Amino acid sequence: MPYVRLSEKWPHGEEWIHEAITETYIPLIGALNQLRKEDVRFQLTLGITPILAEQLADELVLTNFASYLQNKIAVSQQDYERFHNESKPELAQLAHWYHTRFSNVLRLFEHDLQRDIIGGFRSLEQSGHIEIITSAATHAYLPLLSSPASIHAQLQTGIQTHQRLFHTTPKTIWLPECGYRPGLEAYLHQYGLKLFFSETHAVTGGEPIGIAAGDNFITPYNIINEKFNVPKSGSPARPMTTYLPYQVGASPIAVIGRNHQTGYQVWSNSWGYPGDYDYREFHKRDSVSGLQYWRITHNQSPLDKKEVYHPEWASYKVEQHAEHFTHMVGDLLRNFHDNAQEYGIIASNYDTELFGHWWLEGIDWIQMVLRYMSASPQIELMSAKNYLLHHPNEEAIQLPESSWGTGGLHFTWQNEQTQWVWETIHQAEQRLLTVIQNCPAPNADQTLVLNQALRELLLLQSSDWSFLITTGQAEAYATKRIQQHRDRFYRLLDSLEGSPDVALAIEAWEQDKVFPDIDFHWYVAG
Repeated sequence: MPYVRLSEKWPHGEEWIHEAITETYIPLIGALNQLRKEDVRFQLTLGITPILAEQLADELVLTNFASYLQNKIAVSQQDYERFHNESKPELAQLAHWYHTRFSNVLRLFEHDLQRDIIGGFRSLEQSGHIEIITSAATHAYLPLLSSPASIHAQLQTGIQTHQRLFHTTPKTIWLPECGYRPGLEAYLHQYGLKLFFSETHAVTGGEPIGIAAGDNFITPYNIINEKFNVPKSGSPARPMTTYLPYQVGASPIAVIGRNHQTGYQVWSNSWGYPGDYDYREFHKRDSVSGLQYWRITHNQSPLDKKEVYHPEWASYKVEQHAEHFTHMVGDLLRNFHDNAQEYGIIASNYDTELFGHWWLEGIDWIQMVLRYMSASPQIELMSAKNYLLHHPNEEAIQLPESSWGTGGLHFTWQNEQTQWVWETIHQAEQRLLTVIQNCPAPNADQTLVLNQALRELLLLQSSDWSFLITTGQAEAYATKRIQQHRDRFYRLLDSLEGSPDVALAIEAWEQDKVFPDIDFHWYVAG
């Protein structure tokens, strides 16, 4: 989720975060709290990037979110009346169903959470039910940053934000896009991190599989495979497995690879659960309200042939699919144990917004899976941190450069359409280093400007911009945001040659209000 506070409206801008809160984050808290209330013993590893956490905690974003949700409630009521007057009882019933759904989200937000979404997740972590893991500050694609100072600043800012909002020091990190290059583990160790995840092929060798292979998954990555002839990375297969953690090189940092069987089952457009014909169709929207009233019907059905959605049919499929997934995980773990004579772990990593947003029924599915797995004698639910605590890594591995982007390397973010983005970022990285070196004892105004310049650089480095350009989903918007942060960055630094532009620094801060405790000293060359 890019930083979109006060940045335009639908289809791009702040409504992205409102939509994600409505469909994913508040329903997820509600589902996990219900399990906790039922005393279901579960643990879940949840990545909340620092830039997402900042938005979930921002008072203005939350105020605008409440207005967004109240509008959804009003729109669904209008749809109910319209469909009732048009004698379309099935659609009227669905509009009422949406009205109830949106109203429940508002109740959870206003009353149960007291408008404190971050506090809701923090409470689940404090009770031992989830581990919240961190990431780079703005989800920057670390392998392509040219300066060690940028990696330091991304990690330090990310960890500082995590500590401020969640009141814990993270031990596990999600490397943005599973992007790894040899040597990153040394940075992680320096900041007290113990564990990260990688894509499957980085551990097992061989050609990329799943998303990285360009398979038809429920993600925008599919667009890249359709637009480009993407070169695939590959290496000889090796006797490593994603069922075990490994020590990365000579470092004490552990890595766990993503399990591709469970990934296919949940993410595949072709035969994964979200493609079931009784689940809601994401792409067809009502021409008046924009609400989605239809089911998938058939994966080859044109949008004008979609049939009306039935929530009760979907609920029946959720239960079936949760039971199937639980048995599948149990079988995989048992087979590994029988062959290897040791216990294994399955790390099933997904974009959180797959659940609830792309796959409406996904939050209900997660809740049901956790309920079933907690009762299984073959499966122990455990967070990444706790798994490593009880099953420390013993064998070392040399990981290659890799990601879960299309082709398994860096193409999704670095290609002929985005090369200018990386040139812009690299030039800015070097400029900030030079300015800091030439300003060894800054006064208060210079410090204010340098801190804001670092914020602008971190926002400029967000991997979302190059991703949106590559997919073509929002190229103009992403280009505008890159130019905005670049221009502010250079205006701030240029002002240090004379009178520091404090007014611009304050104006830029008021626009974004992100990373309030940032310190430009975190941008260090070593």
